[in-house]
Amino acid sequence: MGRFLAIDYGERRVGLAVSDYMQVIATKLTTVSTIDVYNYLRDYIGKEEVDLIVVGNPKQLDNTPSESAKMVNVFVDNLSKIFPDMDIYMIDERYTSKIASQSIAVSGMKKKKRQDKALIDSVSAVLILQDFMEMYKGNGIDNILKVSPKE
Repeated sequence: MGRFLAIDYGERRVGLAVSDYMQVIATKLTTVSTIDVYNYLRDYIGKEEVDLIVVGNPKQLDNTPSESAKMVNVFVDNLSKIFPDMDIYMIDERYTSKIASQSIAVSGMKKKKRQDKALIDSVSAVLILQDFMEMYKGNGIDNILKVSPKE
């Protein structure tokens, strides 16, 4: 059994989270710059056994794609070309940044650390992964958009 890898893709930074090998616990991995993300993922996936990738799908409150959806879709298309045999899913990421900020705020961290956008991005990736694992293990997988490999 390999890990699940979650990605919160942003214009400047990409938050990453991974599951344990039992695919039960989601933990933050790191935050990398958008420019470096493909090299980081090639290196990480080359060293670690990863079963699938899940990417946050940015949506508006009315369930329509957000402004950043085009950018995320291009990223996901590139991922599917770089990792053609990897299962890649997209899951609704509404509210993850807000929930991440609130979680960090109640954690007792100092104000400067709570405002660290890289930390918020990686915690958002953890939330994306937790949501995915709950659906995946609960057989709610039909509600998740599978983008690669095409069946």
